[in-house]
Amino acid sequence: MSRFDGKVALVTGGTSGIGKATALAFGAAGASVVVSGRREKEGAAVVDEITKAGGMAVFVRADVSREEDVKSLVERTVARFGRLDVAFNNAGVEFVGPLAEFNAEDYRRVFDINVLGVFLSLKYELPVMAKAGGGAVINTSSIAGHIGTANVGIYMASKHAVEGITKVAALEYAKQGVRVNAVAPGGIQTDMVDRFAAGEEEKKYLAGLHPVGRIGRPEEVAAAVLYLASDEAKFTTGISLPVDGGFLAQ
Repeated sequence: MSRFDGKVALVTGGTSGIGKATALAFGAAGASVVVSGRREKEGAAVVDEITKAGGMAVFVRADVSREEDVKSLVERTVARFGRLDVAFNNAGVEFVGPLAEFNAEDYRRVFDINVLGVFLSLKYELPVMAKAGGGAVINTSSIAGHIGTANVGIYMASKHAVEGITKVAALEYAKQGVRVNAVAPGGIQTDMVDRFAAGEEEKKYLAGLHPVGRIGRPEEVAAAVLYLASDEAKFTTGISLPVDGGFLAQ
């Protein structure tokens, strides 16, 4: 049997980067995968890749900053597959710039997706899992949720918030068999990192910040997510697992 045979995994922000890699990994491990995001073409391509490899997957368009979208996403997942065992709340956006130059619109855009999106996802995922007797939720945080760095204040504040809500949810649902953890990636080769470090010199600098001497691959974060979602981590809840090439050890 495969690791997640008979399980249903929901991945938000699943159309690219870490979300896509994780959706593919869940599909390869036997789970039925609900891929969600705002980009239908990219979502359909991820579903196609999973199904061509012999897996089961569907795409459900949703904007995690909209409560009605998240509610419908969870309801449609349960209606289609009859259950929800794992949720990877991964949708997120970045913001770069000094604090004195950001405005309320910038703040709302980042927090509506990075924080409100996680809160709404938890609001609808957790009761479904608890009613079924258990489950696992993994939220995407960041090394930015553990440190302070200039010029990424809004993004960094949003990831500190994700760290906090992860711990609260873990405590509230521990006795109901639902584990809630986070992953905290360092620099990972994604579109988001390309926007942070557009040129080769910037990428070289970013790689040098990691003791291993390189930035990570989305598949390496996916492996950590699958571990936290698996029975191998059944005594693990309320943590934030760095996948950062040693960055936070410095």
